[in-house]
Amino acid sequence: MEGAAFAARLERLYGAEGAAEARTRCCEVVAGFEKTFESEPEALFSAPGRTELGGNHTDHQHGRVLAAAVDLDILAAVAPNQSGMIRVQSQGYPLMVVDLSDLNPHAEEAGTSAALIRGVAARMSAMGCPLQNVGLDAYMVSNVPGGSGLSSSAAFEVLIGTILNDLFWGGKCSAVEIAQIGQYAENVFFGKPCGLMDQTASSVGGVVAIDFADTEHPVVEYMDLDLHKDGYALCILDSGADHADLTDEYAAITGELKAVCAQFGKDYLRQVPREEFLAHLSQVRAAAGDRAALRAFHVYAENDRAAAEAKALQNGDFAGFLSLVRASGASSAMYLQNVVPTGQTQKQELMLTIALAESLLGGRGAVRVHGGGFGGTAQAFVPLDLLDMFKKETEAVLGEGKCHVVTIRPEGGARLA
Repeated sequence: MEGAAFAARLERLYGAEGAAEARTRCCEVVAGFEKTFESEPEALFSAPGRTELGGNHTDHQHGRVLAAAVDLDILAAVAPNQSGMIRVQSQGYPLMVVDLSDLNPHAEEAGTSAALIRGVAARMSAMGCPLQNVGLDAYMVSNVPGGSGLSSSAAFEVLIGTILNDLFWGGKCSAVEIAQIGQYAENVFFGKPCGLMDQTASSVGGVVAIDFADTEHPVVEYMDLDLHKDGYALCILDSGADHADLTDEYAAITGELKAVCAQFGKDYLRQVPREEFLAHLSQVRAAAGDRAALRAFHVYAENDRAAAEAKALQNGDFAGFLSLVRASGASSAMYLQNVVPTGQTQKQELMLTIALAESLLGGRGAVRVHGGGFGGTAQAFVPLDLLDMFKKETEAVLGEGKCHVVTIRPEGGARLA
C-alpha cells in the first residue's frame, strides 16, 4: 500500500479530499485480515454503493435508468486458500463460511449475506469459473450505511464477483456480467425480486444511462456530470424510518405490474405499448386494480423521463435535468406510491423528509424518493451555497449523520492493490 501508483489509485477513486481517509481504511482492513486469519492478505478490492439519479422502479420492467456509483464503498483484504471454503469476516459481524462444494440455494440462508456469497459463486461456477479445490479468505469494512438507499447489498455482490473474477478467472467477466451475476444471487438465493440497476451502477461506475430492454445485453452509456461545476452537492437523506422487512412492499409493485402485463399476454411493461395500455385501461382496472394501473402510468412516464434526463446532461442543461428530477419525485409519490408503506398514517417518515427538504430548498434544487422507497431515503440536489444550512437543518430533525453528502466515483468494482 505504498508508492505513487497506489496513491494515484486512491485519489482517482475517492478524490483528493477522500484519499487520506481511504488509505486509513485500507490499513484498517489489512490489520483486520491479519488478526482474523493470522496471515497477510494478497490483494485489496473495493465496490461502491450507488445512487439512482432517474428511473425509479423501471429496471425490473426492462426500462431505462440513470444511476451513479458513489464514493462510499465496501473494502476487502483477501487471499486465496485451498480449503474449498469462502470465509468472510465483515467488521462487527460473525465469520461467514460458505462451502464451495455445495452451491445450491439454502432456504435457511434467505435474506443473509451468506446467500449472496453462495449465489454469486454458484452462478460464476455455472458460467465456467473454476472454483473447485480453491478457497478464499476475506476481511471487509464498509462505510455504505445499511438501509441508506445506497445499496450495500449490490456493493457486496459486486465485490464478491469482482474478487472471484480477478483471482480465479483471469478477469473474464465484464462489469455488466458481474452485475447480472449479483442480480441472480439476490433473486434466486437471497430471495429479493430486484432489478439490475443497483448492481450495474456499482459494477460499472461513474454516471451511466442504462436501457434494460434486453436484460441479457443492457445498453450502458457513460455520462459526464460534474455536480460541483454546476454548483450543486448530492445529498442522501436517511428518513429514520424503522427498517422493517419491506420485501412484500417491493414485491407488490412487481406483482401488480405483472398483473397489468398479463392482460396483454406479456411479462414486462416494456413489452406493452403505452397506446395499447391506454386503449384497454378499463380492462386493466377491472383485472388488476387502480393502484396497479397507476403504477403502470408511472413506469411509462418514468422511462421517458430517464431518457430525457440523460439527454439533458448530455446537452449541459442542468436546470432541465433538475426539473425532470422534481417530476420524477412527484410521480413516485402519486402514482407509484412507494413513499408511504401501505396503511401507515401516524408514521410517514420518508414523506416528511421530502417535505422538509423541499421547504429548506425554497424552490431551488430538487428532492425525490431514492431507490426502493417506503422506509428508505430521499435524494436531494442542493445548491452549494445552501449546503451547510441544509445539512444542519435536516439533521436537526432527522438526527445527526442522517444527511450523507456523497460524490460520484468514476470506477466501479475494482482491485486497488
